Amino acid sequence: MVLEIVVANSFTSVQPACHDDESSALMQFKDSFAIHKSASLCDPKVLQWKSHGVNSSNCCLWNGVQCDGKTGHVIGLDLSSSCLFGSTNSNSTLFNLVHLQSLNLADNDFNSSEIPVAVGELLGLTYLNLSHCFFWGQIPLEISHLYKLSHLDLSFNHNENVHSIISKLRSPNLGSLLQNLTNLEVLDLSGVDLSSRVPDYLANFTSLTYIMLSDCELQGEFPSGVFQLPNLRILDVSSNGNLKGYIPDFHHKSPLKELKLGGSGFSGGLPSSIKMLDSLDLLDFQDYNFSGPIPSLLDNQLHGRVPQSLSNLMNLETLYLHSNKLNGALEFDMFFRMKSLAYLDLGRNNLSLLFSKGNKNATSSKFKLLALESCNLSEFPYFIRHQNELERLSLAKNQICCEIPKWMWKTSIDTLVSFSIEDNLLTGFLPVALPWWRSSNYVLQSEFSLHLSNNTLDGNIPECLGNLSSTLYVLNLRNNFFKGIIPKICNNKASNLRIIDLSYNKLQGQLPRTLSNCKMLEGIVVSNNQLSDVFPSWLGSLPVLKLLILQHNGFYGVIEKPKGYIGFPELRVLDISFNNFTGELPSHYVSSWNAMKAIDPHPFTYLGVIFNFTVPKTALYQDKIRFAITITTKGVNRYYGAIQDIFAFIDMSSNKFEGEISTLFGNLKSFRSLNLSNNMLTGCIPSSLGNLTELESLDLSQNNLFRRDSSTVKATYVPCKLQCIIQQAYRAYTSREPIQCIREQFI
Repeated sequence: MVLEIVVANSFTSVQPACHDDESSALMQFKDSFAIHKSASLCDPKVLQWKSHGVNSSNCCLWNGVQCDGKTGHVIGLDLSSSCLFGSTNSNSTLFNLVHLQSLNLADNDFNSSEIPVAVGELLGLTYLNLSHCFFWGQIPLEISHLYKLSHLDLSFNHNENVHSIISKLRSPNLGSLLQNLTNLEVLDLSGVDLSSRVPDYLANFTSLTYIMLSDCELQGEFPSGVFQLPNLRILDVSSNGNLKGYIPDFHHKSPLKELKLGGSGFSGGLPSSIKMLDSLDLLDFQDYNFSGPIPSLLDNQLHGRVPQSLSNLMNLETLYLHSNKLNGALEFDMFFRMKSLAYLDLGRNNLSLLFSKGNKNATSSKFKLLALESCNLSEFPYFIRHQNELERLSLAKNQICCEIPKWMWKTSIDTLVSFSIEDNLLTGFLPVALPWWRSSNYVLQSEFSLHLSNNTLDGNIPECLGNLSSTLYVLNLRNNFFKGIIPKICNNKASNLRIIDLSYNKLQGQLPRTLSNCKMLEGIVVSNNQLSDVFPSWLGSLPVLKLLILQHNGFYGVIEKPKGYIGFPELRVLDISFNNFTGELPSHYVSSWNAMKAIDPHPFTYLGVIFNFTVPKTALYQDKIRFAITITTKGVNRYYGAIQDIFAFIDMSSNKFEGEISTLFGNLKSFRSLNLSNNMLTGCIPSSLGNLTELESLDLSQNNLFRRDSSTVKATYVPCKLQCIIQQAYRAYTSREPIQCIREQFI
């Protein structure tokens, strides 16, 4: 009897061999792609596939392949994160696998090909995941034929390095796409350009548990019934500025865990029934338009105030109320009662935070992200000294005065990666050594950004900064009273420093040559100091330097041609105005300024860097640091809050340059602004400047330039191709804002 049982079990466990035609189809599908292991953190599953050898040809045993236990047909294919690179279409042998029930190709690179129409012929599919695949173009409406689908994920297919709309997947009509998919449980179209209304019938899809439609260009009124779906756990329609709607009452037993409406056009108040959402652990109302009174969760109406009864949401882990119009006094103790709260952003409202001393909960509550910008603080909140798990702390744009307390430098030493106290009234600076280092070797634990700009800090910049550059990403000390020399930053070649802004201080001496070790530097801003040095041609070795601002200093001498590599291949913004440079214009550099020569047809990305912070259960929390600039053009100061990647700007005005303007400047076709005024230039204006079709402003005034007929230029000569207005008046000698860092938070 025992023998019979063993034999029976052995027989039923045998995996049937897959069908030859399906094995062949899989091999041909594999062979149509290259394997790019460096493309992502991936596992090339298909490398294990073999068409010959003992047991190797049985595709049911291949990695990522699932077969039906009885028929041997391939019913599941999971090649997610498999390093695949190449294009695909409806002729692919993949679509010969007509018995497929599950298809996961997420996190591969399909090289901007379109989703094949033939995917709509796989009528047995219940699971389809084509996210993060670099597909683009129109989503085939044939997907609407897959009526058995319970999981549909086409999210985040756009390429962030190119124009976000051009590279996105698109759907002509969300209603047509979803009309037959009544069995959906998971719907994720985040980042897809839907440009349509959310169909009212979506509120009838009672199986839905996850709806993720962030950044989809949604329009019109969002159907309020969707909030009341009985099984809904996650609803994310954030970053849809044209989507309107309001939050209705919730059912008593709603399982909703995450609600993200930030960056959309929702308005109105919070329903009192929100207190019944016992499972809620993430609430994102960034940029929510709280128009009119906000109902308290205890049914009292507090005009524009955050209701104290919000603290009843004991399971809430994440609360973003950033950039709203909330106002009034707010007792911070309410957040201590929310035992699970770890990520709190109250920034950029008009709140006045009140803190009581001696609250026992203040020592037990542990935050990881705490953003209290523009909260009318006048001192460092004392409870912060008990926080030892903070990763990001922002107290910017308050009225915090006097010295930074010593305990502040000991806060979250092992975890903090971003600290911002810019735009305050601080006077005393910091200890001899900066915080957040390993005590044994002064090396930061992880990527770190330090923002101390727009205060009244003085003294010397600490030498220890040079030892922190391996993990210091942003150093912003702009607009203070620092003096002395700039310390040796980037002492080692492992530096990760991206941006350094030391402008508007009283620094003297030379630029430290160790900056040439900062191979990741994208922006150097040292304007409005008292530096005295020759032109830093050695910075040309920095491969990604895009912005160099030296204006209003004591730089001097002839800008010589370097003996070796000229460099500056990615430079887009150069301002050396108001110095003492002499000799001819440095035209020998023009040939290497490759980034200024090309015109990008899709100018929708911006100079700056993005730092991501891990926040559980939310798509992204970012510090987006963009360069801003004020340029004097046509006698007017023009402020650019962000600089497009295609923007090219050179200002060499108010020096002692002499000689002629080289025709080579006409090769820099992405020029938007060129200022050579107030020098000692002579000769004719080169006609090659007529090639600068993107030019918006050209200032050559206060020189000794000539027309082609040799008459002196009083009102400058304009080549016929030059589509710009050349400044007629003398340059206005007004003070100008330098490049500065603009900090924004995105979710």
